[in-house]
Amino acid sequence: MAVVESGMFRIQHTVGTILCCKCGILMPQNAANMCVKCLRAEVDITEGLQKNVIIMYCPECNSYLQPPRTWMKCELESKELLTFCVKRLKNLSKVRLTHAEFIWTEPHSKRIKVKIGVQKEVLNGVVLEQAYLVEYVVQDHLCESCSRIAANPDQWIASVQLRQHVPHRRTFFYLEQLILKHNAALHAIKIKQMDHGIDFFFANRSHALKFVDFVGKVCPIKSRNDKQLVSHDEKSSTYNYKYTFSVEICPICREDLICLPPKTALSLGNLGPLVLCTKVSDSIALLDPLTLRMSYMVADQYWRMPFKTLLSSRQLVEYIVLDVEPMISEVNVGGTTYALADVQVARVSDFGKNDLIFNIRTHLGHLLNPGDYALGYDLYGANIDITYKGLVIPDAILIKKSYEEKRLKKRGKPRAWKLKFMNMEVDNSNRKLDEEKMNTEIEEFLKILEENPEMALNISLHHNEEYQPSEMTEADDDGLLPLSDARWS
Repeated sequence: MAVVESGMFRIQHTVGTILCCKCGILMPQNAANMCVKCLRAEVDITEGLQKNVIIMYCPECNSYLQPPRTWMKCELESKELLTFCVKRLKNLSKVRLTHAEFIWTEPHSKRIKVKIGVQKEVLNGVVLEQAYLVEYVVQDHLCESCSRIAANPDQWIASVQLRQHVPHRRTFFYLEQLILKHNAALHAIKIKQMDHGIDFFFANRSHALKFVDFVGKVCPIKSRNDKQLVSHDEKSSTYNYKYTFSVEICPICREDLICLPPKTALSLGNLGPLVLCTKVSDSIALLDPLTLRMSYMVADQYWRMPFKTLLSSRQLVEYIVLDVEPMISEVNVGGTTYALADVQVARVSDFGKNDLIFNIRTHLGHLLNPGDYALGYDLYGANIDITYKGLVIPDAILIKKSYEEKRLKKRGKPRAWKLKFMNMEVDNSNRKLDEEKMNTEIEEFLKILEENPEMALNISLHHNEEYQPSEMTEADDDGLLPLSDARWS
């Protein structure tokens, strides 16, 4: 049939059909003159391909053996494990791989099933596609490092001793979450919780050096290292050492009140001298709450001229805000919003005892309203020694808004999120008292995360299965904490 198109003739072709030479059904013509069903019955392109494979698995470190000696850490049904399984197949180069996917099996069955799709050219150039199932038998076998640890748990080469001389463990809780998020302690063969810190043990010195480098990027530290001779072979002139890295974390923590030494204040552009620590990373962020001036101090600068805190978060006092008079509008200082204001406050503990009222200046003018509660340092009643000439010490310095009243409404209800912690050995004699103290400090750390969502962005929060959202949560969202359950449900 001829069709006229744009003044020219175009011949319309029709696809012919023939009978299959095997079963005789009507089908489109192909080079083999056979239908797909008969072609698959005649030719099996998966013949000679592996259908069963044995793989070695280390149950201690969750890794698989890539012959001859490489161990790969993979999770079940992950892309890495699928790639590993496909690479273990031999003679796969004879066909063309089209797709691969896992077939679900019970995790305890020690069987991994993968569906493989392949293509191959057969019988006069006809391309046939076929899928087949490969079963991987998982056999447990400890890797070299895990077998050494099982034989002798104290067989370590390098240890990193993290220490911070402060009366709380908030820094270590936060550092632990950063280590888990970035998998920084992947090669640690043992982790032990000590009185003022954590000890990490490694089977390789390079792993310990890498870990110390990671800690130095997330908090200001100073470190020193030493080595001890374990054995010496005179014939081969080889030496075996054990390495110890002593890492001290800066004792300055978030929300601490600091009175800068004169030389330090001068080097920071006459900052303060009464300043607040607002953030600790690889540097220390110091804010003057009376002028909103901020300066950063790197680790080397701090350790050249170290100083201690004047008052720590353990000494915070609760105040009630009576009146607020804003001075300036909100300004952004170091990525955080502040606003100066003159406020009238009174200590909650003074109610019913005296009528003592303090008129102070604060950097929290954008958050506080009359009737709110705030936490701050009581310089009026504190026993402190400041030798600055001409320095007028305020009666109080507010640190943050208090959400305790709102927490009382949610008491007993689980949070929508939770944290995971490292598996650490604890060596303490008074275990019961230590457990109670640890649970109290963990709860305080969770409250800090609720009040500071910017800190929660740096760590991994996991869904809490025990959490059940309430119908009143959305309606009462304005009264919840900054990191509210409504925003995480």
